[in-house]
Amino acid sequence: MANTPSAEKAIRKIARRTAVNTARRSRVRTFVRALESALAKGDKAGAEAAFKAAVPEIMRAVSKGVIHKNTGSRKVSRLASRVKQLAQTKA
Repeated sequence: MANTPSAEKAIRKIARRTAVNTARRSRVRTFVRALESALAKGDKAGAEAAFKAAVPEIMRAVSKGVIHKNTGSRKVSRLASRVKQLAQTKA
């Protein structure tokens, strides 16, 4: 339990920040899920559009500190290779 006014304020700040970060993380997952769905359907155009929408969301989460830089880069790289693979198989 917080004993000082500054500790009480810190608790409020942490709660606000946690809510914001949770929303950001959820938003990233939503965009990635849309891309996964397009990849599963084999929809080349849809997958490329979803990829173009997902990358900025992932990088925004990285810049806000929600996910680590390497994690974001790894996710983008793996998604890009899957989109590329789909494009090559459908060509």
